[in-house]
Amino acid sequence: MLTTGNSFSGFSVDDIEAARVFYGESLGFAVKLNDMGILEITLPGGAPSIAYQKNDHAPATFTVLNFEVDDIDRAVDELVAAGVTLERYEGMPQDDKGVLRGKAQNRGPDIAWFLDPAGNILSVLSN
Repeated sequence: MLTTGNSFSGFSVDDIEAARVFYGESLGFAVKLNDMGILEITLPGGAPSIAYQKNDHAPATFTVLNFEVDDIDRAVDELVAAGVTLERYEGMPQDDKGVLRGKAQNRGPDIAWFLDPAGNILSVLSN
């Protein structure tokens, strides 16, 4: 087993200032740009993550952050009110709000996806 004292996730972005505004203002998370130009993000529940600028950034083709919520409809409404657009994926049975309703079909959580300014995929989900 790996012996470690702490852990955190990290991902790249193409514009650190746009990421600071999105994660800090649109999503309302605690953010801080450190002395090395890395954005330190405190996720809900206190977990740390970092975003770093990468000049040849390519958006992740998978979900980099999942946010568990009690009420998916409220979460989606809050995101839309903050100016966030929900993603729609061809072949996915998403409703008018962009939510895939997995719970009603006994096929996993209710989930909706959205992008950060760098094109990284994020989600809100309700089990």
